[in-house]
Amino acid sequence: MPTIRRLPELLINQIAAGEVVERPASVLKEVLENSLDAGSRAIEVQLQQGGVKQIRIADDGCGIDKDELGIALERHATSKIASLDDLECVATMGFRGEALASIASVARVTLTSRAQGSPHAWRIHAGETSPSPAALNSGTVVEVSDLYWNVPARRKFLKSEGTEFGHCDDAFRRIALARPEVAFQLQHNGRVSLRLATGDMRRRCGDILGEEFLEHARVIDVEAAGLRLSGFAALPAYARASRDAQYFFVNGRFVRDKLIQHALREAYADILHGSKHPAFALFLELDPSGVDVNVHPAKTEVRFREARAIHQFVYHAVSRGLAATIGTVAATAPRIETHAPPMPQPEQIRLAVEEPRTPYHFGSDSPVRSPSAGSMAEFFRPAALNTPMPQTLPLAAADTEGAPLGYALAQLHGVYVLAQNARGLILVDMHAAHERILYEKLKNVLDGAPSTQHLLIPAVFGASAKEMACAEAQRDTLDRIGFEIAAAGPAELAVRSVPTLLARADIVALTRALLSELVDYPASDVVSARRNELLATLACHGAVRANRSLTLPEMNALLREMEATERADQCNHGRPTWVQLSMSDLDKLFLRGR
Repeated sequence: MPTIRRLPELLINQIAAGEVVERPASVLKEVLENSLDAGSRAIEVQLQQGGVKQIRIADDGCGIDKDELGIALERHATSKIASLDDLECVATMGFRGEALASIASVARVTLTSRAQGSPHAWRIHAGETSPSPAALNSGTVVEVSDLYWNVPARRKFLKSEGTEFGHCDDAFRRIALARPEVAFQLQHNGRVSLRLATGDMRRRCGDILGEEFLEHARVIDVEAAGLRLSGFAALPAYARASRDAQYFFVNGRFVRDKLIQHALREAYADILHGSKHPAFALFLELDPSGVDVNVHPAKTEVRFREARAIHQFVYHAVSRGLAATIGTVAATAPRIETHAPPMPQPEQIRLAVEEPRTPYHFGSDSPVRSPSAGSMAEFFRPAALNTPMPQTLPLAAADTEGAPLGYALAQLHGVYVLAQNARGLILVDMHAAHERILYEKLKNVLDGAPSTQHLLIPAVFGASAKEMACAEAQRDTLDRIGFEIAAAGPAELAVRSVPTLLARADIVALTRALLSELVDYPASDVVSARRNELLATLACHGAVRANRSLTLPEMNALLREMEATERADQCNHGRPTWVQLSMSDLDKLFLRGR
């Protein structure tokens, strides 16, 4: 065995750099965090060749005294902690004091700073012992050049200029997103890539994630037991193929925590399906003593002291925010006001067209029949069917005090409901919307005693051996849901009662689908482990089908139910149930105003 010896200081720093300085984006993150800790209100970043050639960060923070410039480049030198108690309650972005020393061991670093009250600035290069005078109005400028110039093996692992700049851009956006009160600017090869003015959190999220994200996002702002979760969580209509729009911060620090990821996945489980990933920008605030940030050198992982409480708080806060009804969201949204004076209404001119003498035909030999009033009353609340519809709708805006989705105008090909509200036109997928309504009602029914409808004539159908055995083995589960199914022969089953909400569905198809869901799972696990999947199947079969004609009262009843139903913005499969076309959107389609 070779002899044991102490490593040189430079090699120690280079080993530490391997943990802290993975690529130019790592350097950018560490220095930006120092700028924020210095109380900066404006930060400017300049990159050359993706940050490999140079990273220059200028801020207007408190600056560093002349006598402390040399110490700032030493390992484990920091002004942010002085004892173990400070380490257990870290309230700053940086605290270890090793970032600048590690960076200086693998790059050429120049530090220029002017402390508040100093007559002029001072500059020091890594490796020098004393600073020299320099010109700078205020704050600090950190220049990092030629990354890994002295470690060619590490430099080979760097990617192309575009790839490295992409990582720097991501790091820049993550930090800027958490600090809307700070102005940021990013330049690459002399060209401004992103400029962010100071503002509130909504504006900063719009600048980073785009206005489309805000249009599809629900506001989250919940506070309890010393915890606060705020920000925006996007609905499934804005789901992404990757996790590129997921931002979660703990006390202003961007983290990737498995506990938080699981809580958010559970919050979206009932509305987002398939391989899509949700989009969100969420900020968790708690006492610094309740979270350990000294877990990973890059500080992207944390450990919570009350992990389960944090998990439940995040899950319930996001779940409730996503479950808010359309009516609740509309009531809290700012009112849309039109300041233009009302236009005089000219006398209406009669069009020289007449309705055909015979009803329209849509690819069939039989004329379209007008549906009988109340033909779908059993699907909706009686109170909703009594909702009056205005005989005439104002040209400027429909009355939406209690009707954010407006009032129905017509039905398109038996699939979509067209409605008018204050903003313009609403399009509703009636099957998807009714499916969500039934699904939420079934969940409430399952939590209590189910309301059942006894069939006057039992629905009898031929059943396989598996279905016969399943109906017998899962009798308790079926009773709990509201189904009474018994054998009617050696290979026949008879359905004698069903949940009241599903009484108008195709009983045989519904029962077959239900048994297929139950056949492969033990009775004790079905309702608890696969409750939502089971109810989603029932809701899909019980919902009104396409090509089913609805009367205007039925359409308005559907709209009112949507406004009062949680998660009504998307169906059980994560697809949107309705879309809004504003008057400006319609004007663009017809090139009005051009």
